[in-house]
Amino acid sequence: MGVIILKVVILCGGKGLRMRSGYEDLPKPMAIVNGKPLIWHVMKIYSEYGFNEFILPLGYGGEKIKEYFMDYKWKNSNLTKSFDKNEIEYLDEIDISKFKITFIDTGINTMTGGRIKKIEPYIEGDTFMMTYADGLSDVNIAKVLDFHMKKNTIATLTAVDRKSQFGILQIENGMAKSFGEKSTLDGLINGGFFVLNKKIFHYLSDDTCIFEEEPLRNLVKEQQLSVYVHNGYWKAIDTQKDLKDVNEQWKN
Repeated sequence: MGVIILKVVILCGGKGLRMRSGYEDLPKPMAIVNGKPLIWHVMKIYSEYGFNEFILPLGYGGEKIKEYFMDYKWKNSNLTKSFDKNEIEYLDEIDISKFKITFIDTGINTMTGGRIKKIEPYIEGDTFMMTYADGLSDVNIAKVLDFHMKKNTIATLTAVDRKSQFGILQIENGMAKSFGEKSTLDGLINGGFFVLNKKIFHYLSDDTCIFEEEPLRNLVKEQQLSVYVHNGYWKAIDTQKDLKDVNEQWKN
């Protein structure tokens, strides 16, 4: 049996209704940041640490995400086309040549927990990583993974400190003590970039299951949610202003 390679699950099935202004027909992961879609940038974060095998649970606009990667090589390479022989010679190595991507249709209206549940058959080994396709960060993925292994919990999430519409976390000694509802207060929030044990699938149910609600709260109750605090750059892209900001800030 060969070495098990940790898979990276990127949730990319949401509709991104708050983006608008030119993105009505595109899924949010395809919003452009410095000439490339958001999802490309998220993948490159993991690729920098040697993680190149991705599982994409698709939903709204999933065919557009597929089309982008299916056409990627000829659209993003210098090449020579010999029409008499119908041959193409690529003149450079494309920047995602190491990527291996599994595209899984998980339904248009499926919630986050349901999407994760549906990719269970494609997870090998006891550990995998998971994040969202609309958040960019300079988080050190290797440190998050090492933290998870030391804590030996079912789940580790990366927390960031900022005023936000997202739920507020309270932590103690690297463990979550509460996971609250949306708040306007400053505090530690869920920044994504999870490391998960395969036992997480026992906490997930059907298409209506929202990962960020009952599953995470149950993990907190059982002291199975550890929290890695990231103090560097982090940005969730939810509106046109967020997209404008990240285009000015993100240099990768």
